[in-house]
Amino acid sequence: MKLKTLLASATAVIALGTAVLADGTIGIAMPTKSSARWISDGNSMVEQFQAAGYETDLQYAEDDIPNQLAQIENMITKGVDVLVIAAIDGTTLSNALENAHFADIKVIAYDRLIRDSAYVDYYATFDNFKVGVQQATSLVDGLKARFGEGPYNVELFGGSPDDNNAYFFYNGAMSVLDPLIADGTINIVSGQMGMDTVGTLRWDGAVAQARMDNILSAHYTDKQVHGVLSPYDGLSIGILSSLKGVGYGSGDQQMPIVTGQDAEVPSVKSILAGEQYSTVFKDTRSLAGVTVGMVDALLKGGEPEINDTSTYDNGVKVIPSYLLEPVPVDASNWEEVLIGSGYYTMDQIK
Repeated sequence: MKLKTLLASATAVIALGTAVLADGTIGIAMPTKSSARWISDGNSMVEQFQAAGYETDLQYAEDDIPNQLAQIENMITKGVDVLVIAAIDGTTLSNALENAHFADIKVIAYDRLIRDSAYVDYYATFDNFKVGVQQATSLVDGLKARFGEGPYNVELFGGSPDDNNAYFFYNGAMSVLDPLIADGTINIVSGQMGMDTVGTLRWDGAVAQARMDNILSAHYTDKQVHGVLSPYDGLSIGILSSLKGVGYGSGDQQMPIVTGQDAEVPSVKSILAGEQYSTVFKDTRSLAGVTVGMVDALLKGGEPEINDTSTYDNGVKVIPSYLLEPVPVDASNWEEVLIGSGYYTMDQIK
C-alpha cells in the first residue's frame, strides 16, 4: 500500500511538474478533418509545439463556421496564450479576434489569411501565388507533351471563395494562362472564367464533379477536353470521376491534363495510374515549424522571423508573413519529393 501511495504521489508530482514547466498553452483551430492535409497540419503542430515545451488545444470545426467561432471563443475563455487559426471563412472572425486582443492573446493566421481584422499579428503560409503559377505551368507543359502544339480546350476550377488563398491560386495560374487564352493557344470552351464563376465553395469535390458533368454535357458533346486547371486534389478527384464517366482515359480518348494541390495520397496514386497529371506539395511539417518558431518568439519577447511585409493586406492592415516554397510534383519526381523527404512511406502509396 505504501509503495502504491508513493508511486501515486510521485506521478502527481511529475504531472504537476510537467504543467508548471510548460511554457504556455496554444489554441489551434483547424477547419476540417475531411481533408488529410488538415489532419497532417494539426498533428505536426501538436508534435512540434509539445517538443518545444507547450501544451496544445487542437480543435477541428468540420467546416462549420459557428462551430469554429465557438471553439475559438472557448479557447479565449480558457486562457490560451496564443491562437493559431486556419479559418473556414476568413471574414467571420473579427469579433472573436477583438476578444482575443483584449485578453492579451496573440493571433497567428495559419495558411489561410484572416481578413477584416486589426488583431491578426502574423501569418504563416506558402507562396500561394507561386502555387497557382506552378499549377498552370504544369498544365501547359502537360498539354504540350500529351497533345502537341495545340490549340487546347481547357476548363478552369477555383477554390472556395471564402478562402483568401483561392484568389492567389487563381491569379497565379491566370498570370500564366491569360496570354495563351489571348493568343488562341488555349480555348475556354464553356466561357466560364473568374472566381465568381469558377469558385468551388468549401473546396467540395462533389460540387466540382457536378459542375464538370454539366460542362461536359453542355459544351463537349462534339469536342475533346484537353486540360482542366484544378487548384486542389480533392477537386481533382471529383473532376477525374466526371471525365472517366464519359470515357476519358479509355479507348482512344486520352485523359486530359488535370492539376492539383496538397499531394494527398489518392491523388499521388492517381498520378501513378496515369490519371491526374500533377499536384503541388506543401510540406505541413515545415509550416508547423515556422508557426512554432513564431509563437516561441512572441512568448519569449522576441521578434518572429518573417520574409514578406507587402503581399497580404487583409483589408485593415498588411500582415507580416512568412512564405514557404511549394514544390510541383508529377510522375517524374514524386518518389524523390514525397518519399525521399520522409513525408510518406512507400507502403502508403503502393
